[in-house]
Amino acid sequence: MKRRSLLKQSASWVASPGVLTLLLGAHDLAWGASIVAVRVWPAQDYTRVTVESDTTLKAKPFFVASPPRFAVDIEGIDLNPALRELLAKVKPDDPFINSVRFAQNAPGVVRLVLDLKQAVLPQVFSLPPVAAYQHRLVFDLYPTQAIDPLEALIAQRLQTPGVTQPAPLVSDPDPLGELIAQQASPAASPTRAPATSSRAASTPAIASATVAASAAPARTDRLIIIALDPGHGGEDPGAIGPGGTREKDVVLRIAHKLQSRINATSINGNPMRAFLTRDADFFVPLHVRVQKARRVQADLFVSIHADAFFTPRPQGASVFALSQNGASSSAARWMADKENKADAVGGINASSKDAQVQRALIDMSTTAQINDSLKLGASLLGEMGRVGKLHKAQVEQAGFAVLKAPDIPSVLVESAFISNPDEEEKLKSDAYQEQLADALMRGISRYFAQNPPLARSRAL
Repeated sequence: MKRRSLLKQSASWVASPGVLTLLLGAHDLAWGASIVAVRVWPAQDYTRVTVESDTTLKAKPFFVASPPRFAVDIEGIDLNPALRELLAKVKPDDPFINSVRFAQNAPGVVRLVLDLKQAVLPQVFSLPPVAAYQHRLVFDLYPTQAIDPLEALIAQRLQTPGVTQPAPLVSDPDPLGELIAQQASPAASPTRAPATSSRAASTPAIASATVAASAAPARTDRLIIIALDPGHGGEDPGAIGPGGTREKDVVLRIAHKLQSRINATSINGNPMRAFLTRDADFFVPLHVRVQKARRVQADLFVSIHADAFFTPRPQGASVFALSQNGASSSAARWMADKENKADAVGGINASSKDAQVQRALIDMSTTAQINDSLKLGASLLGEMGRVGKLHKAQVEQAGFAVLKAPDIPSVLVESAFISNPDEEEKLKSDAYQEQLADALMRGISRYFAQNPPLARSRAL
């Protein structure tokens, strides 16, 4: 029996003022591809719309500027109830999509129209079957003017009680000076000698500031920025525990708890701020996570995950750093290979020029960055061992793509084995999440106590 069928003759047309609508019952199935699922992932960074089907779909997109709307002709399907589920999945608080409309543009061609709240830069691409997904047609709607994350952190700092709006700098050899503001006059602030670090030789902008300090004292009262990277998100759920707990949800909650602790902490009078690579349920490609941390010139990068294995027995937390010379164990290599497949599951536009450029970071990691990452990892591991079992007592190393920022000490924290039923229950527990956030905060503070942040010529 053929899977394809023509529309039933019983389908009826209903007219309303200016609109002709085809009403379809559950038995009036599309003659072409079957729609498996439709999903919408709204976020300030971008909104993603996914149409999943049992065969490849072709799409012809176009954008209309006034009023802003994005339309795409999807070939190989007719209107059906599964596609109409998109209507209920667009929420009022979506930053980009106002409403959704459909039309049978031609036999076997559905026109999908997204009425927008602002102009967008759309990307349309297809993804082959992977993991639990079949064929996916993806529409990514990016803002025409992306939010500058560094400016957002600075604005947040200036809203803190007791911090006044500074006067803009006229000129400054430090490139940070174009983006940041001086928080107080130099005469009113004590000067400190610049701190030393193994990163100095591998960070040109910071190194030049340190050299300049030898002639004139540099101020170090600045924001200390910690990039927190909740793993997975959006189309990529990460590991799923035996009770159905999704890794992406757990690690986002842990990251938010750690963020609040970082934002309430100072190191030697220097305020700290946490920057999240994702602050909601949406997918961020691995290279973009690295790119975001570098854009805010993060002092540290901490990627948060929840481990999983084929069997429920393994347990305990782990910390990983990058390796340039092979993995420290077969388990570390297996873990890195698994995490590095996130882009395939989450869905990355392989034709994007930005993605191709950012992948060049994989060859830019340095020995100094790895050494500092191992120090950070040891500090975190020591504190995490106080709140739960450790899977390994030492920091392990492997080729994790997300740890390849060449100038930022970077670690990946596996908070527990979500595949272990007992640890899944712990990960769901607010009490354990609080304890883990406390431990990570102590580990970060301990790292800076032994490795003071580098001086900069201007306050951040």
